[in-house]
Amino acid sequence: MKLLTFLTDFGSKSGYVSQMKGVAMSITDARIVDISHDISQYNIREGAFVLRTSVPYFPLGTVHVAVVDPGVGTNRRGIVVTTRSQILVGPDNGLLIPAARYLGDFVVYEIKNQELMLKNVSNTFHGRDIFTPVASKILNGISFEQIGPIIYDFVDLDFGVSEINAQSAVGKIIYIDNFGNIVTNIDGNKLKQIIGFNRDITVIIEKKQFKIPFVQTYNFAKQKDLLATVGSSRLFEIAQNQGDVAKMLKVNHDDEIKVLF
Repeated sequence: MKLLTFLTDFGSKSGYVSQMKGVAMSITDARIVDISHDISQYNIREGAFVLRTSVPYFPLGTVHVAVVDPGVGTNRRGIVVTTRSQILVGPDNGLLIPAARYLGDFVVYEIKNQELMLKNVSNTFHGRDIFTPVASKILNGISFEQIGPIIYDFVDLDFGVSEINAQSAVGKIIYIDNFGNIVTNIDGNKLKQIIGFNRDITVIIEKKQFKIPFVQTYNFAKQKDLLATVGSSRLFEIAQNQGDVAKMLKVNHDDEIKVLF
């Protein structure tokens, strides 16, 4: 089965997403899946996180088009990234790299072949005019050598390195989900092995310090109480049971977080 996904910051008000789908359906008979079109506008790191945490659940051969592209129309390159199992298409701004690194053995090609693009390429909509037709033609069987040269100086992006020892863990906030849960880059499974659930921990975010329970899931705390847990991405989270903890604590992406056991 051919499978094509889309991830963008376009939202649902405009016709941009439907235009990309129309292009795809004109070229390939692949099934189309939306990962998300609600990435915060211009937030490359957020898009990279959502893509990285989604690709593990797609089958071999899936092609992903991701477009969070504040540099569209400039000299930033368009790229295709092949990996051990899936293919990623989008701008060379770091958006695709965490997913590529997770999938493994990745190779980056610059999109140079204009014959693979739509005839009239807009300066402001490469998602429709370049990335979608290239992805669709990959699904139809073109070789990667037809796309353009392999490059090694692509824009990299990662979510930083956390540290865990017997007394503490240090990391940073890398994502805030739709519920206001704070997702960190601290390995939740490793933390769980060190301290176990059902105990209180001290959390420091910037200059805010509080003591909360480390529990299996959200409803192990009282409604509106703060808690810590290991989320579905296997990362350490701070949450408020049926509340928006990020809004309550007024935190931001990349804020440092320290956990004391």
